[in-house]
Amino acid sequence: MSNNDAVILLVEDDRVDIMTVQRALKKIDVRNPLYVARTGVEALGMLRGDKYPLIEPTPSLILLDLNLPKMGGIEFLKELRADPALAHLHVIVLTSSNEPADRTAAFEYDVDDYIVKPHSFDDFSNAMSIILSDWSKESGE
Repeated sequence: MSNNDAVILLVEDDRVDIMTVQRALKKIDVRNPLYVARTGVEALGMLRGDKYPLIEPTPSLILLDLNLPKMGGIEFLKELRADPALAHLHVIVLTSSNEPADRTAAFEYDVDDYIVKPHSFDDFSNAMSIILSDWSKESGE
């Protein structure tokens, strides 16, 4: 990626998955700032500066798990898309759920992609490389 200032927000509650994303980004030499929210409520708070420190600049990409405590990923998407200040944000679902109903629900909220988390680290790193390559092309970075 050419723009190292573009911020990524990872919405994930599993510590192992957070560390896996961080390791994968390092392996593929992505140096963009990465913020982590462990719930949908926390992520919205960080995006709005409401009860959490505001992320500045606004993230260019959100990597979203669907299985989250307090507010699930689909509920998060519903809130995000209903907020005029945040509705434009790029979201890629990165989840362990391969359920057709989850995939359908996510695409109803205009996600950019839906990726089922690969089990091996190499496959995960390759998936992250593809995701971020596509993202940087789409966002013109």
